[in-house]
Amino acid sequence: MSDKLEISNPPEYAAGLKAVKYALGNIFHVMPKGKALYVLNRLNQKDGVDCPGCAWPDPDHRSRLGEYCENGVKAIAEEAMSARVDPAFFAKYSVHDLKNKSDYWLGQQGRLTHPMIVRQGKDHYEPITWDEANKLIGEHLQELPDPNMAAFYTSGRTSNEAAFLYQLFVRMYGTNNLPDCSNMCHESSGVALTRTTGIGKGSVTLDDLYKAELILIFGQNPATNHPRMLSALEKAKSNGAKIVSINPLKEAGLVRFKNPQKLNGIIGNGTEISDLYLQLKINEDVALLKAVMIKLLKMADERPGIIDKDFITAKTDGYEKLRADLENYDLQSLIERTGLEEREIDHLVDLLANHRRIIACWGMGLTQHVNGVDNIQEVVNVLLLKGAIGKEGAGTCPVRGHSNVQGDRTVGIAERPSKALLDKIAENFGFVPPQEHGLDVVSTIEAMHSGKVKVFIGMGGNFLSAAPDTDFTAEAFAKTDLTVHISTKLNRSHLEHGKTALILPSMGRTDKYERNGKQMVLSVENSMGIVHSTKGVLEPPSKEVRSEPVIVAEIAKAALTESKVDWDHLVDDYDNIRELIEKTIGGFENYNERLKKPLGFELPNGARIGEFNTPNKKANFTVNKLSENNMLDEDFLMMTTRSHDQFNTTIYGLNDRYRGIENGRMVVFINPNDANRLGLKKGDLVSLYNNYNGVERKVDGFAVVPYNIPEKCLGTYYPESNPLVPIHLKAHSSHTPASKSVKVRITKL
Repeated sequence: MSDKLEISNPPEYAAGLKAVKYALGNIFHVMPKGKALYVLNRLNQKDGVDCPGCAWPDPDHRSRLGEYCENGVKAIAEEAMSARVDPAFFAKYSVHDLKNKSDYWLGQQGRLTHPMIVRQGKDHYEPITWDEANKLIGEHLQELPDPNMAAFYTSGRTSNEAAFLYQLFVRMYGTNNLPDCSNMCHESSGVALTRTTGIGKGSVTLDDLYKAELILIFGQNPATNHPRMLSALEKAKSNGAKIVSINPLKEAGLVRFKNPQKLNGIIGNGTEISDLYLQLKINEDVALLKAVMIKLLKMADERPGIIDKDFITAKTDGYEKLRADLENYDLQSLIERTGLEEREIDHLVDLLANHRRIIACWGMGLTQHVNGVDNIQEVVNVLLLKGAIGKEGAGTCPVRGHSNVQGDRTVGIAERPSKALLDKIAENFGFVPPQEHGLDVVSTIEAMHSGKVKVFIGMGGNFLSAAPDTDFTAEAFAKTDLTVHISTKLNRSHLEHGKTALILPSMGRTDKYERNGKQMVLSVENSMGIVHSTKGVLEPPSKEVRSEPVIVAEIAKAALTESKVDWDHLVDDYDNIRELIEKTIGGFENYNERLKKPLGFELPNGARIGEFNTPNKKANFTVNKLSENNMLDEDFLMMTTRSHDQFNTTIYGLNDRYRGIENGRMVVFINPNDANRLGLKKGDLVSLYNNYNGVERKVDGFAVVPYNIPEKCLGTYYPESNPLVPIHLKAHSSHTPASKSVKVRITKL
């Protein structure tokens, strides 16, 4: 074990005064207290700054004590810190030097201040003017013999305005190669929900959570990934809701929540969150839900009312096929696969049988599997049996990870665009956009690696660290002619680059931007389909930092030989961009006026009101397969996960307070029985390795942490374990990397 790493027993609750202490300590460490309190006072408030972290919706009534969570404070500290990465920094550190630094160290160096270039054969980034950088990008794009030899990535941090301009430019350039972070995380949700309910988004609002009788939480850790969800669950509990958590790891935030804004969260025991906690084996959700449905349908033979036959008859299709499929399974075999006791499953069945207003929430614990789409479709099957979609207090709730990942997709960031979108673009902009599907994240990496994509432009994010098969992805970047990253902070993607590489410094959510004497307002869409404004309050880190819509417009002007779009006019006032979004994307009528409403506005959602815009105009039951279960005796199933000091690939610190980890990230969580069987003790160092299709992947130096996790299951942090995720291991239909079910073996060092 590392001399610094400390392993202790995890706490039995989340938040409390400790969360306040750690959050404020984090932000006061990197910026002056007055500045920190000023921006926090505006965070997630009406007409304020939308948190650059998760996409959890804001309540109608905002707390003046602070409408943010511990990790929201960390996100602000990360973005608005006083430190700077300027030309002198890059003169001091070569790319080779920086590769040897940790992701945490890279993030702590501060905000980028100037456009930088590393030229072919050089090992230092050097300053470059904006005009020179745009000219270089334009030349590279114009020289490509085929527009499909370029790929244009988008992070969920990007605003609606920047994303719309980006996809418009890319399609004018001639390609649909628009991979985005949805491809890496929630694409399985979009595919499954579009097939079953007619819209690739969840159907519930925050108010529905307060009115639900039963809430199912699959593969999700709210206390770390979207802590404000705990406040909503607390309110639901106070209104009488029952909550079932279904997750391999025992997570403190799903056990008990101490709300630091309430007395019982300070001196009391807080709120017990889960009425039932099912520690399912990794990726056996379909087995569990099939067992549940078999039991429910058998129960319905004696109590017909527990299944909503009227809803099924009037609103759905495929019910008889579902019943016929379930008859093919042996109930006891399904139960055995789950790793649960039958009495635990019976408890869930009873809760489902006795409640009608049911919401199913899920995160990447369902989506990032080869059968990720099947997982979500099976969840929908259970809801449809209960008639629990399209009515108050019931429905689907995929909890998105990044703050505007859903909005980016809504305004056109899609490698597989709909015909309706392409037709509207053609109608409004006087050109025929490309019709063939473009490249998603995985196929972009493969295309770069094979030499088919020579230019990569990324707007936001840390593509390399987020992607699977890290070594393969680094090799792919090295084979390109040009990589361009539009970024607020230094990250590892800047260090594994093409022959020539550019870093273009962009503004973040907290940065105030004025043009022609008017402050520009941006807009985002939260996880539940509400569009609202976000307005920066701090001075940008330098005069050389530009707003993302301006960066996109300048690249478009340099790259397009002819264009009917007046890019300068669009970025003179962002109202002009929103007028074009209104003309092109359904649901944005009177965009500028409605955006001025303190609560924003709700986008159309047929599933929310029981109108299913599928081809047959019905909600569809589906027949889904069990996960592949071909593990050998020596195999373990590994899932990647975040630490509490982390958001996506951004590392805020080296602790995971809710899992008892301090001063380290190279750990592997393992069932104590498995550890004993292998002769491993707490802190022993091991290697994890696998062999998929003849390619051996190995990562050394994980410290063993005996933990409350099912046998034969392992938990590790990403991006440290991403080198073990094969590039070809991806979900059927959605192509999402299967980072939550990777076969590995263990060897002691």
